[in-house]
Amino acid sequence: MGTKENKELIRRFYDEVWGNGNLAVAKDVFAQEYIRHDLRPTTALPGPEGQSKIAGDFRAAFPDLQIEVDLLIAEDDMVVARWTMQGTNLGSWGGKEATGKSARFSGVNFFRLSKGKVVEICNHRDDLGLMQQIGTAVYAGAAPNGDNSGA
Repeated sequence: MGTKENKELIRRFYDEVWGNGNLAVAKDVFAQEYIRHDLRPTTALPGPEGQSKIAGDFRAAFPDLQIEVDLLIAEDDMVVARWTMQGTNLGSWGGKEATGKSARFSGVNFFRLSKGKVVEICNHRDDLGLMQQIGTAVYAGAAPNGDNSGA
């Protein structure tokens, strides 16, 4: 597949899986043995089932989720996408109860493809910004009130 087809496949992933909740499309996009890299620790399931679960769980927590693909760049077997999502936290997510608050946040994914399917993804998402917007407790090495004078 060429760069045009690779970009179309990734656009389909965002539109169908994330935008429409058509989780079965992950089987068309991801190879069974794909590798996932995250900035945070993860226990994501392997294969297309893992991607389906991630999107399904997130969409359950944010049932009015909308996604915009801001940018798609392709070269050889790589596609890079920058996206922006927004939604209202109406369901539990990541072990946290629903807050009823809305959030808008962005991320970047790097995809490597082989034989028409994604075999590797690097996920970089603004989880800190998301958690701050929905009012979830965030610990990033600072005191909750931002006062580090006692440290």
